[in-house]
Amino acid sequence: MLWDIFCRVIDNHGDLGVCWRLARRLVALDQRVRLWIDDASALAWMAPQGAEGVSVLPWREPEAHELPGEVVVEAFGCDPPAGFLARMAQSASAALAPVWINLEYLSAESYVERSHGLASPQQAGPARGLVKWFFYPGFSEATGGLLREPALDEPLDAQWLARLDPGLRPEARRASLFCYENAALHEALDAWRDAEQPLDLYLTPGHALGQAARWLGRPIEAEERIGPLRLVALPWLDQPDYDRLLAACDLNFVRGEDSFVRALWAARPFLWQIYPQDDGVHAAKLEAFLDRYLAGVEIALAATIRQRFAAWNGLDAARPEPLLPDTAWADLAAQPAARFAEEQRRQGDLGQRLLAFASAKRPNAG
Repeated sequence: MLWDIFCRVIDNHGDLGVCWRLARRLVALDQRVRLWIDDASALAWMAPQGAEGVSVLPWREPEAHELPGEVVVEAFGCDPPAGFLARMAQSASAALAPVWINLEYLSAESYVERSHGLASPQQAGPARGLVKWFFYPGFSEATGGLLREPALDEPLDAQWLARLDPGLRPEARRASLFCYENAALHEALDAWRDAEQPLDLYLTPGHALGQAARWLGRPIEAEERIGPLRLVALPWLDQPDYDRLLAACDLNFVRGEDSFVRALWAARPFLWQIYPQDDGVHAAKLEAFLDRYLAGVEIALAATIRQRFAAWNGLDAARPEPLLPDTAWADLAAQPAARFAEEQRRQGDLGQRLLAFASAKRPNAG
């Protein structure tokens, strides 16, 4: 089938990151994809080689020859252009309506299972007469699952990080930092500077690099050493290389949705900076995830990890020192990753579930 995926870049790269991974996953499942995006500039580093089977189009009204595909996905409620919706409605009058899906944000909260797969008949506007279906990613069989490519089961190239960073220190622990503005970061940098154990900290472009430079008091061109702490300024990495970085580090700081899921698959200790919302609902979203992530974990260890997540997100005034993970935390990280991965293999990952869902909703299905 031909899939039209619509994506708006709001203020970060995560929306496009999710949509690009989804597009590639669908192509791997023998589908064709048109990705309509209002700002494709990040693809220059996120996916510099493009992908066979994925066409990238600017966000605009469709041209005369551009008819809707069999499936239309609007990412995160972005509302496709009115002219495109009108053509979808015209297709509906000819009994060839595309399957219209709103791909929602990922959450482990209970409402996801209740809302996944619900229909929203359109009563007005250019899409009048169509049905929009809600598809929720999630952590259970009653949701849309998580994006996971089979290639993630392949072993990591042991020399990859040495090629990226020839100055890495074999005796040092390694951490990657991808974050929003974070009040806890300066305290973390202070602790690592004064620690006995050496740390190579890989700074992604943007907020992470900028905040570290402000803490240091000068720009970081390539690397800076302050006691046992070595700050490494990374270039923009494409998605496969970012995934490799996560797998090569002892601790990963991630943000939003896309890097959060990739950190989970890396099976390494991580701290997730959830996207902050003014009404504070992100705290409940974080707790819902930790309930699943820490299921069955020894009480004291689970409490420590919960506190570290809360402190990193500004939800706990008593911030613990951001010590590097000990053996217990490192051993724990592999357990939920393996559990969630096995669920995706058994039930299908998000790409497979989305394909099955769309196929079942086709007008001629069955």
